[in-house]
Amino acid sequence: MQTIPEPQLRLAVILAALAGMVDVVAFLSLGGFFASFMSGNSTRLAIGIGGNLGDAQLAAGLILSFVAGVIGATLLGRDAGRYRQVRILAAVAALILACALIARPYQATQLLLLAAAMGAMNCIFERNGEVSVGLTYMTGTLVRLGQGLARWMLREDGIEGWRRHLLLWAAFLGGGLVGVGLYARIALATLYVAGLAAAAMAVWLWWQERPAPPPAASAGAASPGQSDASG
Repeated sequence: MQTIPEPQLRLAVILAALAGMVDVVAFLSLGGFFASFMSGNSTRLAIGIGGNLGDAQLAAGLILSFVAGVIGATLLGRDAGRYRQVRILAAVAALILACALIARPYQATQLLLLAAAMGAMNCIFERNGEVSVGLTYMTGTLVRLGQGLARWMLREDGIEGWRRHLLLWAAFLGGGLVGVGLYARIALATLYVAGLAAAAMAVWLWWQERPAPPPAASAGAASPGQSDASG
């Protein structure tokens, strides 16, 4: 997180906001389950096993879908070169939009696609085969924020030691607040907003990563034929 360049930091902040929006929709639609917070779903799985098998099945399904999303994104991004992030983000957009098309109120199974999308999203930032920026799990972000603040208070580090972690958490919170407002007005149609936003970011990334066109020949440069004629 500390070493990624500013353009990638801005992308991470936008994606964290998108994850917050999606997680709010899942939580409100699933009655307290999550699309991105697998620690919470693991707790719900344990509680469900102890007394409500329906809840346990839903929690297990969300966890398995999240892991499947991670696996799929890892395979999709392998050997993709400069377009690795584009491919993964396009897959995230497709999963969210597919869920928007088939999701119905009080029908939880279709929302498993959201967990797969959030799992895939966490693979967008990768270094040496490992996730370098966690976009959907804010517990680790807050731990690093606290550590950065402690070092700053001890004058061992500057503001950059915690600013980026605060931005990421604030973006997730802000996206969640937007999700709450949209869900109150348009319910599951909020997923269309999230999916189209992810698709737009994928197109923007593709535009940024496309190869630069070859330099045009100088207008004043003589053509081979002209050079021969002059000789």
